[in-house]
Amino acid sequence: MSKKQTIQEIEALLQEIEREDDERFSMLLADERKGVQRLILKWKKQQGDKEKERQKFAKMSTYESTLRQNGLVSIVGIDEVGRGPLAGPVVAAAVVLPEDFYMPGLDDSKKLSEAKRERFYDGIKEQALAIGIGIIPSHVIDEINIYQATKQAMLEAVSNLSCKPEHLLIDAMELPTSIPQTSIIKGDAKSISISAASVIAKVTRDRMMKELGKRYPQYGFEQHMGYGTKQHLHAIEAYGVLDEHRKTFAPIKDMIEQ
Repeated sequence: MSKKQTIQEIEALLQEIEREDDERFSMLLADERKGVQRLILKWKKQQGDKEKERQKFAKMSTYESTLRQNGLVSIVGIDEVGRGPLAGPVVAAAVVLPEDFYMPGLDDSKKLSEAKRERFYDGIKEQALAIGIGIIPSHVIDEINIYQATKQAMLEAVSNLSCKPEHLLIDAMELPTSIPQTSIIKGDAKSISISAASVIAKVTRDRMMKELGKRYPQYGFEQHMGYGTKQHLHAIEAYGVLDEHRKTFAPIKDMIEQ
């Protein structure tokens, strides 16, 4: 390899190299230019980061791997979003991932930026074997309470899958169903299938709330997603309670009873 290669060419070459035992890498090590050595250090850091991501992904795939070793294929990750807001539905997602699924960086949707959630959402939609969504509106939440509504949303998501579920991995809930299930505390950070479901549920609900924001611009739903921010509470005081508001949730409940 000639030293005549430019720094830009070497940077492009390093994008192709994945292992230190690649002979092209050995030849780069002999290049004493500071710019080249800086690129090599950067490459080594990136490889270290990639390895950490691989290890984390493998750890988050432990539940799925164990079930697959028992011959199961249709392993469903389930999560919900929207238990706490004062307005809008609770949304659950059920996701079945393929065995070769690999999406480094995928995590609990709360830990991801909106841009990353959108990107992962598209990737999951593209690769998942099946996705089911369950949506329970605010008036039903008021009728049966948020805990029961969450269960109902999850069951609805499972029933909307295009395949027959063999095992459910659920974030901190137990569902009244005959399908074998595992409830995992903080499951959205411990199971890759639940993480995928958390992203699908979050993006689905956020898009619904943004649409609600277009219908009622004075409430700012596209900013707070229905949660009880100062902006939202001021809007309720100024413009009143909407059908989409949860009437059994404080402080809306207290406003109505006054």
